[in-house]
Amino acid sequence: MTVDEKAQLRTRFKTIRAELKSSEKDKAILDRLVKSPFFVRNRFFVYLSIGSEADTRRIIDLLLSADKRVLVPRIERNRMYSVPYSAKTELYMGIPQPVSGEEEGADVILAPLVAFDEEGYRLGYGGGYYDQYFARCNGIRVGLAYEGQAVKTLPRDQYDVPLDAVVTEAGVRYFT
Repeated sequence: MTVDEKAQLRTRFKTIRAELKSSEKDKAILDRLVKSPFFVRNRFFVYLSIGSEADTRRIIDLLLSADKRVLVPRIERNRMYSVPYSAKTELYMGIPQPVSGEEEGADVILAPLVAFDEEGYRLGYGGGYYDQYFARCNGIRVGLAYEGQAVKTLPRDQYDVPLDAVVTEAGVRYFT
């Protein structure tokens, strides 16, 4: 698949995701996550949601209130790090991130996606940040998505790292 074809696929699924987004589905994703075996873990890497992504604000609030360690993405020199959550943020390419922080390891990595397939591969935004992070970290890789973002198969490259699971409003899908 060419770069242009992948870009078209991203555009199509971003539109689908925007049509699927609702606060009820976001709440159902939160409920499914809390009831999952992942929630017993202590250190969570959570993306700071924007646009039509599955909302993580309530997830972060709940994790903090449960005395869990919350880490979020910070991009420096074209590499993504997991740093402690802070309400004080700056924008990097339109995405909020903490102003500073030292990298820490996470037990569970909650990742955004545009689409996902039956083998756990995700279509992201094309920057490769999450695949690079997945390749060097040992946490459980969990995508957050709406059920309508599922497809049978996605194009993949040799550096793509599959998810271990995806949490949607309909439940948890395990891949490994």
